[in-house]
Amino acid sequence: MENVDIEIVIIEDEEDILELLEYHLTKAGYRVTGFLNTSKVEQFLEEEEVSLMIVDRNLPNVEGSEFVRYLRDVGYDIPVIFLSAKNRDIDIDEGFESGADDYITKPFRIKELLFRVEAILKRSISKREGKLKYRDLVLDLDKRVLIVGSSIIELTNLEFNLLKLFLKKPKQPLRRDELKECWLDEMPHEKTINVAINRLKKKIDPKGESSYIVPVWGVGYKLK
Repeated sequence: MENVDIEIVIIEDEEDILELLEYHLTKAGYRVTGFLNTSKVEQFLEEEEVSLMIVDRNLPNVEGSEFVRYLRDVGYDIPVIFLSAKNRDIDIDEGFESGADDYITKPFRIKELLFRVEAILKRSISKREGKLKYRDLVLDLDKRVLIVGSSIIELTNLEFNLLKLFLKKPKQPLRRDELKECWLDEMPHEKTINVAINRLKKKIDPKGESSYIVPVWGVGYKLK
């Protein structure tokens, strides 16, 4: 499996274990970001495309399973492995009930953890084939519809092509010349592009609360 561009988040309050995990996962080719608590994790998830989380349960302030349950409740479906000293059957059951995809008890073997990480990533990537996801936007490439949270939004061909282009290059400013490629049968004027983008923005964010697509002065637009 190509590991490049796969981002793994670790939440572990024991620094020696955190450093051990960061070292071996980085050595295996993954991009890794570690946190000693949950305080800034949700902000990171909003800004980055995370493929997997490894979470301790004995965390300061918020217990790990409570945090994962919260993430599931607000719509994050990122795969989670619990790595915990809580090893009773009732603890493991509780971990899975809160939304975990796997549960590894401490002490643990690094090699086994790496195998489990790879297995979950393979399942997750296979499951997501045919879909582009960013924040709470999920574009189904086969059904050609957009899912925002629990709502299904029908898109025109032009809107679909525009959003697909943005989702393939999140956070990257897209020049108007690039956006013009979404008009298959004509060469649109700049005003036409602006109108189409504004219609797309209103369709995916009617209340204007999420600011998915923003203008980039002198360039074009980007998916924020």
